[in-house]
Formats: sequence, C-alpha cells, structure tokens
Amino acid sequence: MSMQIDKVAEPIMAIRISQYPIDNKSEFLLLGRSNVGKSSFINTLIERKNFARTSSKPGKTQTLNFYLVNDNFYLVDVPGYGFASVSKDRQKKFGIMIEDYIASRENLKHVFLLIDYRLKPTEDDILMYNFLNYYNLPVTIVATKYDKVTKNGRVKQDKIIKETLKLTNDNSFIPWSTITKKGRSEVLDIISSYLS
Repeated sequence: MSMQIDKVAEPIMAIRISQYPIDNKSEFLLLGRSNVGKSSFINTLIERKNFARTSSKPGKTQTLNFYLVNDNFYLVDVPGYGFASVSKDRQKKFGIMIEDYIASRENLKHVFLLIDYRLKPTEDDILMYNFLNYYNLPVTIVATKYDKVTKNGRVKQDKIIKETLKLTNDNSFIPWSTITKKGRSEVLDIISSYLS
C-alpha cells in the first residue's frame, strides 16, 4: 500500500544555499529537460490538479522549489535544462544553482531524473545522469509520456533508453504516465523507503 499524500505546502523558493529550508527533512530531487513534464509529474505524485504550475512555455521554473509533503519530506523541483530560449548566461546560473544544491545538500536522499519516454535520451540527459553518478547519488530514471508509445514500440524504447544511459539495474528505471498514474506507487515506495 503506497503512502497517502495528505498535505502539501506552497513551495519555498530558493536561489542560494542560505534560502534552503533548515528543518533537516529528507529531500528528493526532480530533474529533467524543460518540457519533460516535471510539473505534471509533481501534480500526479501528490494528487493535486494544478499545484505545480504547468506552463506552455518551457523554462518557466527559475528557482529551486521545495514542496513540503505531509510535513515529512520535500520534493525539490529545479529549473529544467537544455532549453534553447533560455540565454546561455541564465543556463549557466541554473547550472551553478543546481550544482551547489547537489554538492552541498546532506539531506538529499534520492534523485528522480525525468526523461521523455518517446525519445532517445539527449546529450543533456546523459551529461546529467553522469553528473549525478559522479556525486554517487542514487538515481531513478522516470520515463514520462509512457502512454504515448504503442505496446510494440515499448520494447524498442526500453532498450534504447537503457543502452544510451548504460542502465544495468532494472530498479533504476520507472515508466511513468500522468494519465494512467503508472509508476506513481513505485516512486512513492522509493520515497517511503528513506522515511521509515
């Protein structure tokens, strides 16, 4: 039986370390390209319709957003990467902001790296995955938009994603659908495993 989500607070927004929450609760980081569906992922996970604002304009998140869930843990949403309309300068700032967080945060327990199931992982996805591995962080690949690929196409997509990212461990890969909620209980189970 997966965790019940009873309560979610409006996010604490931070751009530097001094603004991070100081209550020492476990944190779970959400990373992904700008239009991969992070807001939809958050909304499906916490079962709230428009809690995390989905935007037709990718690249809208410009801060680290700490969502306190059940007064117990944080989901940490960061700016999406790899979106061309965001200036190089701004992209660099985002990169530094994310790296500061990853490198310094003791209560970061697990990372969910969202990729688009329909596509081969991009150069940015591979870089980000390797970067997280460099910091020895436990990472789960969450493949969004799973329902948009036909049954026949899924075997091929699974293979492409696992080979491109050199995934050896099946536990590190969760197909995700906002429509059918596929993957939701698996993600909540991973979070729960750190909280018990």
